Amino acid sequence: MENYEKYKEEIKKRLKEFKEVKGKDLFYELCFCILTPQSKAFNADYCIKELKKNNFLETSYDPKEVLKKKIRFHNNKTEYLIKSKEKFNEFLKVKNKLNNEELREWLIKNIKGLGYKESSHFLRNIGYENLAILDRHILKNLNKHNVISEIPRSLTKKKYLEIEIKFKEFASKVKIPMDELDLLFWAQQTGKVFK
Repeated sequence: MENYEKYKEEIKKRLKEFKEVKGKDLFYELCFCILTPQSKAFNADYCIKELKKNNFLETSYDPKEVLKKKIRFHNNKTEYLIKSKEKFNEFLKVKNKLNNEELREWLIKNIKGLGYKESSHFLRNIGYENLAILDRHILKNLNKHNVISEIPRSLTKKKYLEIEIKFKEFASKVKIPMDELDLLFWAQQTGKVFK
């Protein structure tokens, strides 16, 4: 797989950092994953820094002012962020009782604004493994490597889980863990190992 050696150490370091996310940072990682759909990850990251600065988790700070400069659908996402605060303690209670797949299902059911992709993204960013983040750059790469014959227009639960299995099989074939492959595909496209 091209460029793997070039990014390998950085990718492994990044995945190790995800496992060290704790406390309030878990909440802000959740917010980040609510903000990223149809917005640039770097813009979402900027907003999260502002939310932290204004102690959004523990105050009644309104995130809309920050979001409207950088994030598409900022009205809906403001509402999702506020609602996620109410559910966050519940998440902390269930997170050690459920396996990865069960926890992803819990998030989809309980946190407004999260589907399979965003829930998988959030869990990966806090140290969980083996859940596919099927966003555009992953689907494009899976198509390029003939893992999927076409990029689906939309992803139903059934389709998502089918492609996730194919992604895992491909990762096993190229002998690079799926979580590392995800970051590698991102780095190949942007020149940066991010999240």
